[in-house]
Amino acid sequence: MTKIFARFLKDESGATAIEYGLIAALISVAIIGGAQTIGGKLTSTFENIGTKLTNSGAAGAATGGNGGSGGNGGG
Repeated sequence: MTKIFARFLKDESGATAIEYGLIAALISVAIIGGAQTIGGKLTSTFENIGTKLTNSGAAGAATGGNGGSGGNGGG
């Protein structure tokens, strides 16, 4: 029985798997945190761009907001 216990104490394969699991978990947490930070900045950037386009009137021109026939003469 003591031989089995001694062999169990010397076996480090389980510890290595746990270490890899912890490393993967830390990397996942870092990726999620970074994605949330970047996502928030992207949201505010696109909102600013949308506001500037709306205020400049470029959004109406880009979507054909003048009621035209598509610019091909209509016939």
